[in-house]
Amino acid sequence: MNALFCQRRALLDTALAMNRLGLNQGMAGNVSVRTGGAFLITPSAMAYEECVPADMVLVAMDGRARGSRRPSSEWRLHRDIYRLHPQAGAVLHAHPPWCTTLACLEREIPPFHYMVAVAGGDSIPLAGYATFGTAALSEQVEQALRDRTACLMAHHGMVCLADTLKDVLALALEVENLARIYTRALQVGEVPLLSSAQMAEVRARFADYRQPGPPPDAGEEEAGPGGARQGG
Repeated sequence: MNALFCQRRALLDTALAMNRLGLNQGMAGNVSVRTGGAFLITPSAMAYEECVPADMVLVAMDGRARGSRRPSSEWRLHRDIYRLHPQAGAVLHAHPPWCTTLACLEREIPPFHYMVAVAGGDSIPLAGYATFGTAALSEQVEQALRDRTACLMAHHGMVCLADTLKDVLALALEVENLARIYTRALQVGEVPLLSSAQMAEVRARFADYRQPGPPPDAGEEEAGPGGARQGG
């Protein structure tokens, strides 16, 4: 079994999980994974439940697609994110209900909770609206993702990037959970926000959390992107 086939199968599995976990509905949304100097992306106008690994489309960085299927209409968005973020190994775009609710209200996700830093900054920003599948949309998203790994897309949905398909799915789930909590909090009233200094401390802790090294001292509370462990 060759490596490209394994990537195709992993990509399809991620697309199926995206729908199963409520991040997406029907044939909306798309996922891709980098492979060498190109990327594999889910096909256009095909239900993931009806796909086989061979339906995943190989697209070169110049936009040329290989195979019998058409790539997702958002292939340009994925290609441009890979160009902007050479470290990215996978990209996920979807229309999860809570992220999309905020996106339609033209609201970003501010630092109401420390886990907002999981996307790399003090907020999960909002990219301006542009028609799907266009270069204009890519430009709006590129601006929002300049120093972030996730953003909302006005009147559209959300997009995120990560090292692997597993990581990008986990990030998308975290962003959707943050959007859900923030939207619910707004129903009660204005939401207090963490300061820039507080968020900077969180990002520093996250960076340390990802580094190999000895375990923390017994009794110390360790917080990180995957959650928190209570000491004592």
